[in-house]
Amino acid sequence: MPHGKPAGIPCVQLLSDFRCALFGKPERPAFCVGLRPTESMCGANRDDALARLTHLEWATRPRSEMTPDP
Repeated sequence: MPHGKPAGIPCVQLLSDFRCALFGKPERPAFCVGLRPTESMCGANRDDALARLTHLEWATRPRSEMTPDP
């Protein structure tokens, strides 16, 4: 995703079984290579991980992606 991945949008490299299509390949982005999942990021199960990652995505999104409150 040349312009970054917007919050709440799955990565275009995410396969149907939730694996990364670029894992282990040289073209995998440096951000992804450097990401080291922790228990605080992933939680105890997949649902917990998705909830935590969603929160992190929204909490760290660029101001340009934020919408004004009604």
